[in-house]
Amino acid sequence: MVDDAMLFDDDETPAPAASLPPWEILVVDDEQAVHQVTELVMSDFEFDGRRVHFSHCYSGSEARAHLARPGQFALILLDVVMESEHAGLELVRYIREELGDRNVRIVLRTGQPGQAPQALVLKTYDINDYREKTELTHAKLSTVFYSGLRAYRDLMRLERARLGLRRSIDAITHVCDSDNLRHFCSAVLEQASALLGRQAEGVCASRMNAYAAARQPSRLQVLAVTTAYADLALEETLDHLPAQVRDAFLRCMAEQADHYGPRYYACYYRTRDGNESLLYMSFSEALETEERELLGLFSANVAITYERLLAREELEATQEAIIHILGQALESRSAASGGHVERVGEIAAMLGAAVDMPEDAVRQLRQAAPLHDIGHAGIPDEILNLPGPLDAAQRTRMQGHSDIGWHMLSSSTQPVLQLAARIAHEHHERWDGAGYPQGLQGADISLAARITALADFVDAMVSPRSYRPAHTLQHALDEVREGSGSRFDPALASLLLQHKDDLQDLYRRHPPH
Repeated sequence: MVDDAMLFDDDETPAPAASLPPWEILVVDDEQAVHQVTELVMSDFEFDGRRVHFSHCYSGSEARAHLARPGQFALILLDVVMESEHAGLELVRYIREELGDRNVRIVLRTGQPGQAPQALVLKTYDINDYREKTELTHAKLSTVFYSGLRAYRDLMRLERARLGLRRSIDAITHVCDSDNLRHFCSAVLEQASALLGRQAEGVCASRMNAYAAARQPSRLQVLAVTTAYADLALEETLDHLPAQVRDAFLRCMAEQADHYGPRYYACYYRTRDGNESLLYMSFSEALETEERELLGLFSANVAITYERLLAREELEATQEAIIHILGQALESRSAASGGHVERVGEIAAMLGAAVDMPEDAVRQLRQAAPLHDIGHAGIPDEILNLPGPLDAAQRTRMQGHSDIGWHMLSSSTQPVLQLAARIAHEHHERWDGAGYPQGLQGADISLAARITALADFVDAMVSPRSYRPAHTLQHALDEVREGSGSRFDPALASLLLQHKDDLQDLYRRHPPH
């Protein structure tokens, strides 16, 4: 219990009472006079810039019905003896154990101390103070209110910090799950709002340093926006931003620090590589100090993750460009028509998506499938470009390109090239086991190789060769139908036939020549 002499103002500068919600106080007592006196004496009480609001119950059972959920009240003034001798004590157990509300401050009040001895009650029940009903003076009740509300306020601060930490971890997890820069920045805006449990609108932007600008211009660019800023185009420049966003970003970049006002927060982070990441969030209500700190910490972690994602995309872009150049180089010395390897990659990716491969797996398949015939690098030109049927020896030599491709790529530890190695090795295997070089059958052939075999076959059929004109897409699909269950995986063949319109669109955009 707190001694009456410990009445003093709180150590924080309070906000105007009218602007803040009141502290919710519940009085549970079967004596009407106790309710009236308590409210009358404490009607002008104020703590931490907030007044008090009273709710009233006249029995333990009525209070149970009133306490529908935890977190409604900051302080409960509870009588011991009401409809039964221990109604108040039973309500304490209900609040703490059944409702699970450990934060509300409970002050037990009794007019018959002998029926509920103070020492025993304090030891046995999770209450925060014990008073006699005779203590109804302003000084006595103020002591109770100050100590109870101060403790409740501090518990709520700890609870908000705990929830903030959990939200921060969840937010960073969701952001880090994003697999490209656009998704990443959209996730940042979404999770920055969720982090504080508030509705917010915002803009995410970045500026690459001079070195990184080899791929992107060295200027600030918008990467993602929320609904309120939907009129902004992605990659919008600084000059076209709304004035309040532009001014906040300019100040952040000039000071190289976060900047905030009553209802907005602009986060700035400069990475070790000199890239600048900026986040502007506007809120309908003013932010508290802890919320600003949490948003700043979140932004710093996001900026580090952003830089790593950017480096990964740079690496993937370089890898994709190398694969593309390699595919074109191989295509230039074979009888394949222009664009064959790219179209095989597109058809393979389309089928990969159709069988519900994860997005990352589809992306890798699009990159790896064009290297299916990389083993042609080890086949002499006179065999590779022979304008007619191959004899038995030439055919055996030609079939060796599957093994050659496998040996060329399998030594790499890169996932895309590991996938390409298996595709190169297996894309001439057949569903019925009559293919080469290993005679694999059915599902023993990797899914990526089965998909690529179909993509390669269709594009080869519709592409002209030196020894024959191009076939129609319909003819190629008829051949797929004929080979379903023997040459091709029947389930994949059926899926491909269902995507005829997508294939027609592909060949309109990228016709063989």
